[in-house]
Amino acid sequence: MKKLLLVFSLIFIPFTHVYAGIDESINNATAPIAEFIGKVVFFKIPVFGAQLPLVVLWLVVGAVFFTFYMRFINIRGFKHAIQLVRGDYSDPKSHGEVSHFQALATAVSGTVGIGNIGGVAVAVTVGGAGATFWLIVAGILGMSTKFVECTLGVKYRQEFEDGHVSGGPMYYLRQGFSERGMEGFGKFIGTFYAVGIFIGALGIGNMFQSNQAYVQLNTVAGGALDGFGWLIGLILAAVVFSVIIGGIKSIARVTEKIVPFMAIFYCIFAIIVILMNIDSLPQAISNIFTGAFTGEGVAGGALGAMIIGFQRAVFSNEAGIGSASIAHSAVKTNEPVTEGVVSLLEPFIDTIVICTITALVIGTAQVADPNFANGAKGVAMTSAAFQREFSWFPLPLAFAALLFAFSTMISWSYYGLKGWTYLFGESNSGQTVYKLIFCAFVALGCIVELGPILDISDALVFLICVPNILGLYFLAPIVKREMESYFARIDSGEIKKFK
Repeated sequence: MKKLLLVFSLIFIPFTHVYAGIDESINNATAPIAEFIGKVVFFKIPVFGAQLPLVVLWLVVGAVFFTFYMRFINIRGFKHAIQLVRGDYSDPKSHGEVSHFQALATAVSGTVGIGNIGGVAVAVTVGGAGATFWLIVAGILGMSTKFVECTLGVKYRQEFEDGHVSGGPMYYLRQGFSERGMEGFGKFIGTFYAVGIFIGALGIGNMFQSNQAYVQLNTVAGGALDGFGWLIGLILAAVVFSVIIGGIKSIARVTEKIVPFMAIFYCIFAIIVILMNIDSLPQAISNIFTGAFTGEGVAGGALGAMIIGFQRAVFSNEAGIGSASIAHSAVKTNEPVTEGVVSLLEPFIDTIVICTITALVIGTAQVADPNFANGAKGVAMTSAAFQREFSWFPLPLAFAALLFAFSTMISWSYYGLKGWTYLFGESNSGQTVYKLIFCAFVALGCIVELGPILDISDALVFLICVPNILGLYFLAPIVKREMESYFARIDSGEIKKFK
């Protein structure tokens, strides 16, 4: 670890001031590009006074279709998902690298983050309490999309002689379209997806996370870390490198411990705050249902609340983006459907549980004191709701933010790696080069402010949902046949429990 810190120090310390000086030039040069791409990807159409981003409509329509087409697998498969995560059907002879629980933990760690704390506050502020209802509905629908993409991730994954695997949308898009006589188109959108996930991993899945972790730490320290972003960046880079250098098995060993801890840690604090405001809870819940269908004070009324809720949900759990299927494809299984079923739990944990609890913390605080936030928004608003009961809450919030950022970075490092290996091959030396580049961007995230670069990264992450959802439509019949065959063999006893 000390040697690694020394290496990064030799790289970055001499250039810290240079980087800090050129970030404005980079921002100025890339701002027009970011603005153009953002307008294209997040293009909005006016609907009865509300602004509807087409990318959100694309994702939500897909989720509705897959829910009906797969005969409500999001509901039917929930119990079996728990059984699979417990290891009831885990065949020790199955191919793959990680357990069902480890794959789930890795995927969840890539979605649970600052957005679950601050993004919900933004949704409630803009869309009213009713946005929470539609957030939950979108989370339930998103479970079906996850099922389809993660089943395909395992079915079309590439297995290598040394036992490691590579999977994800770039593989099932290429192979799926090739099987339908569209080989050229399959190669194009597979490559397009790989480029998008690679760039997205360096930006929104890396630099943004390390930057937010530094900001939160510096806020708690009262600004004492001003000018020491390079040091925080180097430490984060070294810790991230120590985990990701071991590949998905190393990442999974960490996420299976961090994800349950940070989720329970946050939820316990949240539930305590809700219970301390128990008198306000009935009204807070009533506001959610009333606001969902009236949208009082929200642009576009009930439709506006629905749009905001759906938007927050799809931005939070990433259902339809395809990124989670990269982690799930590494699972130890010979039945692709098993991991599709396990992935149902991901939007449930991320959106339905954590986001809803956050909304109730804010909602009960608003009922008890409508002016509790004092104009604060985002993470600051959520923090203010907690601070009403715990004056010292910014400290554990900073700790939670650090864990969220760290877990997101190590998961997205794997997503970016698979985009890299798809483009440049599976050589060990090439993978090491990628991991060093990734960690360099971890450090840079704490040193420079590259807003437009992050905007481009964010836009690309959502742009790749277009070819991904398109591919899911084409390949849905395959998934349905796999699903029906799998559950028929479960019912007949052909597929047996192992414990």
